[in-house]
Amino acid sequence: MTIAVQPDRFLADLHKLRSFGASGTGKGVVRRAYTPPDLEARDWLAGQIAAAGLTPKVDEMGNLFGLAEGPSLLLGSHSDTQPEGGWLDGALGVIAALEIARAAKEAGGPAVSMVSFEDEEGRFGVTTGSAVWSGHMSQEAADRLTDTDGVTLAEARKALGERVSGPVDPSRFTGFMEMHIEQGPWLDTEGDGIGVVTDIVGIRNMTITFDGQQNHAGTTPMHLRKDAFQAVASFVARINDRFRNVVTPATVWTNGHVSLHPNASSVVPGKAVFSMQWRDAEIERMARMETIIRDTAAEVAEERGLGLEFGKMLGLEPVEMDARLKGALCDAAEAVAPGKWRQMPSGALHDSTNVAQHMPVAMLFVPSIGGISHDFAEDTAEDDLVTGLKVLADAVNRLG
Repeated sequence: MTIAVQPDRFLADLHKLRSFGASGTGKGVVRRAYTPPDLEARDWLAGQIAAAGLTPKVDEMGNLFGLAEGPSLLLGSHSDTQPEGGWLDGALGVIAALEIARAAKEAGGPAVSMVSFEDEEGRFGVTTGSAVWSGHMSQEAADRLTDTDGVTLAEARKALGERVSGPVDPSRFTGFMEMHIEQGPWLDTEGDGIGVVTDIVGIRNMTITFDGQQNHAGTTPMHLRKDAFQAVASFVARINDRFRNVVTPATVWTNGHVSLHPNASSVVPGKAVFSMQWRDAEIERMARMETIIRDTAAEVAEERGLGLEFGKMLGLEPVEMDARLKGALCDAAEAVAPGKWRQMPSGALHDSTNVAQHMPVAMLFVPSIGGISHDFAEDTAEDDLVTGLKVLADAVNRLG
């Protein structure tokens, strides 16, 4: 039995999904978890699942499954977006899964199920829907999470109402494959159409606080200041230099948030709280980076006479892709796009990270134009979208 996907049907469904929460700016979408556009999209998707001959099922988190009978290979991703989201991030994997599961049903096999995980984009946490489903986080712990407006997840998911039909046991699936846009520049820059993921990098994230002395900006001499923000600036400059002989070109680190107190133009900042995040595929390297971070922060605080506090460390471990599933993707990529594909790590977190706790996983990337994602400008050429669909379908055929 050979799965024969229909690219035109796939693209039509992908554009239809984009209409739920369309921003009016290019192809941008605003479809945050549990908001009306998100729920409307999930209702439409549930209808498509039923029409395909699969059984739609929604768990307590709002994860939407389309179930084939008996043991099956699970495909999918997520369909929620960032506050200013692109139309393909997650949605591509969901609609590719729908098309392949539908085509497999039409062909009489193999058995393929699909899923759209909820809140991957972190309105409340990090890959929250798949984290709860996989057991990485309890429902009780997830319910206590809040968004930036102070709304709890428990309150938000009440909007699911009667959509919830019960839990879905991970043991019914033989593996998970996720198709996604790269969200980076490499495929687009090098002219490759397909990336077969080797591993998903690990991530570490914590806050660092420097406590200084709030004071008058006009009358406090520079040599007497205990300026918390100057400490942040010094720390960031030193970190960039000290990581030099530890990291690889694929290692990344980010200080994406800084909060100053009292945050006034005529006051020397007395406190600075900032985020420190780093990502790499090797646990040992991430540990070495943590040591450098802590030692450097302590050095800066001592030199400047500041208090220092480290927040709770959060993170996920690196995940290596399953050899059998990855091998099927590599063989399919060479058959569909000979010489125009590569193996590569994923620098972004994905639902596959959580799902890997229960089953073999693999991932497939298609190019992101200009490397842009998490932005209304996010896009991929439709020919590349179809190539990705065909590679994923071919891999499913090979797995049987």
